[in-house]
Amino acid sequence: MSSTQPSTLSPPCEMHAMQATEKNYPLAGKHGGSKLDLARIRSDFPLLSRHAHSKALVYFDNANTSQKPRQVIAAVDMHYRERNANVSRSIYQLGEEATNAYEAARDALARFIHAPSRQEVVLTTGATQSINLVAYSYALPRLQAGDAILTTVMEHHANIVPWQLVASRSGATVKAAPISARGELMVEAFLDLLTPEVKLACLSHVSNVLGTVNPVSDIARECRRRRIPLLVDGSQAAPHRPIDVQVLGCDFYVLTGHKMLAPTATGLLWAKKEYLDAMPPFFGGGDMIHTVSFSGTSFAPPPHKFEAGTPNVAGFAAVPAAIDYYHGLGFDAIRTHERALLDHITTGLRQIPGLHIFGETADKEPVISFVLDGVQASDMATLLDLEGVAVRSGHHCAHPLMQFYGVSAALRASLAFYNTHEEIDTFLAALVKVRRLLA
Repeated sequence: MSSTQPSTLSPPCEMHAMQATEKNYPLAGKHGGSKLDLARIRSDFPLLSRHAHSKALVYFDNANTSQKPRQVIAAVDMHYRERNANVSRSIYQLGEEATNAYEAARDALARFIHAPSRQEVVLTTGATQSINLVAYSYALPRLQAGDAILTTVMEHHANIVPWQLVASRSGATVKAAPISARGELMVEAFLDLLTPEVKLACLSHVSNVLGTVNPVSDIARECRRRRIPLLVDGSQAAPHRPIDVQVLGCDFYVLTGHKMLAPTATGLLWAKKEYLDAMPPFFGGGDMIHTVSFSGTSFAPPPHKFEAGTPNVAGFAAVPAAIDYYHGLGFDAIRTHERALLDHITTGLRQIPGLHIFGETADKEPVISFVLDGVQASDMATLLDLEGVAVRSGHHCAHPLMQFYGVSAALRASLAFYNTHEEIDTFLAALVKVRRLLA
């Protein structure tokens, strides 16, 4: 971590600090931190050793969800075995330990994205809930007929549909900035669409279909000049690159834990304090209140006023272990390895006749989507599964993007730091075999 870490962050709880001294993560190799110990890393992921249809599993669906290391699995198990209790409701020891573990996740996530304060980190079930929170708590009360929300053609449905819902209730509209055939956001067109009626701009940090990395800092700077808040969906960025919301300069940032080694139903919304202070609660219930009476209710300060009800305590108790795993490897080493994997798989796919790749920008993460002439994506995925290869087929929750490319579905291979060049060779050989069967 940087030595300039903001002092407003609370230190990790005592329980997490104790666990941190016992962790045993595979560090990068001795070549300047640029080489990963893949054999040791893969031994940390139990599912990677299993078979599918009697063949060694090749898991290439990491953009959908990542696999979990034993350290994360152990953290979930430890919570249920040793401190299972509800949070923020009890003063007995188990309750305090559960609350400390839950709040340690907030500290870890705040540090992970370099938030100025832990009070700006709202714990959610994931990016979808986070975006909906902003849609209904921030956008809807401020929208009126004639206003607009700007997003892009490459967005996941979670960064489209919530804006359409609040727009339909307020008389506002949703505009989409175009992309090029290579899968690059047309930045000048995006900026031209930042007209005075736009009250919020939204885009993905990394496309879940194309792998395209958008120039968030540049766009955020232009949004600030126009006094238009910017929300960034970081779900596909967080597993691959360091995140610093202060450097990015956006106003809202969301991510999903299950795509970055953590359990499902974990995630965050980061927002600048002035926005959270001004936003009303999205859900009502226990733990988000200060006082309740039938004459009126007062709410807890952010972030807790947005965290009604019992959260996924065990899941969040394992989030620090997931983040520690990334820090143990180092993003420089992760990115070096993943870049080599992306180059390898891209080169191999380009050699297959009739195969068309969507999104070939210079700056992209290891996500690659494609179609084969005359072959249904679902048929390819089914036959690849019989070869032990797990990839995703379909519209990838990105109907507008599929329409842009003139297809109804595509096959997507998405890689992670624990994948290997040997797995890519297996995938490419299986794909050639499947193509012969379906041609």
